[in-house]
Amino acid sequence: DIANLDDINIMSLQLPWTPFYTQTGGSSTSTGDSTLGYWSLAGTVAFTVIVYAFEKSLDARQKAAYQKTAFPSQLETTVFKIDAEREKEGSKKESTDGDDKKEEKESKSLLEQLKEKFKSSQSYGLDKINFGMIASTYDTFESVAFLLLGALPYLWDKSVALGLSKFGWTQSDDEIKISLIFLGLITIVGTITSLPFEIYSTFQIEKKHGFNKQTYGLFFTDKIKSLILTSIIGGPFLALLLKIIKAGGDYFYIYVWGFMFVFSVFMMTIVPVVIMPLFNKYEPLPESELKKSIYKLADRLKYPLKKLFVMDGSKRSSHSNAFMFGFGSNKRIVLFDTLMEQVSDSEILAILGHELGHWKLGHTLTNFFVTQVYFGAAFYFFSLCYTSRDLYSAFGFDDPTNPPPTVIGLMLFFQTLWAPVDKVLSFILTIFSRHCEFGADKFSLELGYSAELQSGLCKIHLENLGAMNPDPWYSTYHYSHPPLVERLSAMMALDKKTK
Repeated sequence: DIANLDDINIMSLQLPWTPFYTQTGGSSTSTGDSTLGYWSLAGTVAFTVIVYAFEKSLDARQKAAYQKTAFPSQLETTVFKIDAEREKEGSKKESTDGDDKKEEKESKSLLEQLKEKFKSSQSYGLDKINFGMIASTYDTFESVAFLLLGALPYLWDKSVALGLSKFGWTQSDDEIKISLIFLGLITIVGTITSLPFEIYSTFQIEKKHGFNKQTYGLFFTDKIKSLILTSIIGGPFLALLLKIIKAGGDYFYIYVWGFMFVFSVFMMTIVPVVIMPLFNKYEPLPESELKKSIYKLADRLKYPLKKLFVMDGSKRSSHSNAFMFGFGSNKRIVLFDTLMEQVSDSEILAILGHELGHWKLGHTLTNFFVTQVYFGAAFYFFSLCYTSRDLYSAFGFDDPTNPPPTVIGLMLFFQTLWAPVDKVLSFILTIFSRHCEFGADKFSLELGYSAELQSGLCKIHLENLGAMNPDPWYSTYHYSHPPLVERLSAMMALDKKTK
């Protein structure tokens, strides 16, 4: 009996691994002809599991941080100093900034308000991290299961069969059209598997903690709109991308790079002007002292502000935000209506000073440039291996009678060879983003908004139940913005230098 074990293909012991479903039913052996084919599937599964285990260890640390009941001493010390400074300047500010309606809410100090919200913040964070751990466990299980079962070759073959039976399309002549069917099937499967998690997050966790304002009708209307937009924009985008790759020859990555640049600019232009208004209402900010002050700030920085909007963010959530968009001399600023309810006018100016700092310091252009370099590098390396039969065969695309589908090559490249690079680059960009946030805070401080930005950040944090005691490892890996206490401490240190 022991000798018979040699005849059993135990996936966990024998290489090369092969998916349960392959196009040839497992008769092809080409995956053994190269190191790439030999290790691709097992290596991808191993990397996926290793990343999952690492991120779960960080989640466990963050969960422990959310279970603490004592208010963080460093945050307490920092905010106490801010309150002391605000008390010194309080009488002057109250008499000059025109924020009486907001000042009425400030009978308590920031520290008292944060302490009152601390328990709720911990509870909200704990619910989110517990749910996130379950969701990521399912995502990892689904990813590994799809790889081992051969979901991609199965769905591709179904797309080929559907294209042939319904439209008379063949893979050799109509690969791009069949790729669109494949994209549709992938989108449907992804929507179905993710929908329960989205519903629970929105209507259980967010509702429990007082943030969700959506109805089920609005939720599903948004989902349908998103699917339609995916078809209208994603379909032509994929078709053009595949056409360029096929027609571009050995140097197709250069043409793809140019295409991605044009598409990025197109999306940056059309999203805020055409797409976002499909989901939210944008109304001009009414005439007020705040509006005059914002335009005055823009003029001071030579920011070509043309329009100033208020967005009905409260339609879906009580979370708050503000953002800017536009090219050249046609810039626009959007304030969430929730933000205007949560902070004073002077604090809004401080927050916009921070956002304008990103523009003035070149962070926006830098991020755009980095994104374009990323696309160029990714497609260059993709060009070096996308014709490799061994890579396709390792994941079940082992039919020698048909050329490997280009769309599958893209998916496999980003899921396998590029995945480790993407993780490293993502972490580097996270660190860079935190650096930019400190820089934008400093910019707002130099505009004279230090106290207002500090208090504004505290208010936004407590209103949004942000993490007040994040684990340092978890925040370093995940947070694109520094933790609140780090930002406040940095601003206070800069204040000392300027005084």
